[in-house]
Amino acid sequence: MSKPVDVGTLRVGGYVIVENEPCRITSLTKSKPGKHGSAKARVVALGIFDDTKRTFVKPVNAQIEVPLIDKKSGQVLALLPSTVQIMDLGNYEVFEASYPDDEGLKRKLKAGIEVEYWQILGKTKIMRTKG
Repeated sequence: MSKPVDVGTLRVGGYVIVENEPCRITSLTKSKPGKHGSAKARVVALGIFDDTKRTFVKPVNAQIEVPLIDKKSGQVLALLPSTVQIMDLGNYEVFEASYPDDEGLKRKLKAGIEVEYWQILGKTKIMRTKG
């Protein structure tokens, strides 16, 4: 799920959808309006799931989609060969998520530990361990 916002309201550290991929904004520069056009914003963003750098330039009054991020808590039930089995602590739903890219976080994962995970546009990513 996402919502439309003006490009001019975006901030560094915020999130935006670029090429159907949720991204975190790492750089944002705005130009002044000139003789022949409106002010433009140049946004550089890093993909949340694939760490790919994406750039776009749009007028500051243009609309762009911003993802709605569900930040939830879960408990690791099992470490499978290619995925991690997690139980949501709110509704006790069991699902599988891929291993995180961060090696330090990957080493901390074991059965019974609590994690914070984000659900964005139907994808799930383990962000950190709790406690």
